[in-house]
Amino acid sequence: QVQLVESGGGLVQAGGSLRLSCAASVRTYSVYSMGWFRQAPGKEREFVAGMSRTGVNTDYTDSVKGRFTISRDNAKNTVYLQMSSLKPEDTAVYYCTARAGAVYNTANANNWNSWGQGTQVTVSS
Repeated sequence: QVQLVESGGGLVQAGGSLRLSCAASVRTYSVYSMGWFRQAPGKEREFVAGMSRTGVNTDYTDSVKGRFTISRDNAKNTVYLQMSSLKPEDTAVYYCTARAGAVYNTANANNWNSWGQGTQVTVSS
């Protein structure tokens, strides 16, 4: 099990940017694929972005492509989500997640093993 702690959420105006960070407490961070999900009130948890263990491969849900960028620093056991051109519909609690293995883009939350506590992102219009 990996312990994950997110930071960087907050309130931003539409069109603005935020960067989320997620620090992992685990010895073998590089064996984990990393991802970000979000959950808006009354909605299911939604896959946002995923990154492979080496950081070479990424995947995004269509609604954030071209606006969000996932990255990771394996030396710091940290994954990031850079969010730009934010829209009110991006408002949600954002969760960092990890899974051991090569699959990094499964949109099924049940396939991810470890979760952070979540960080609130609110985009005002």
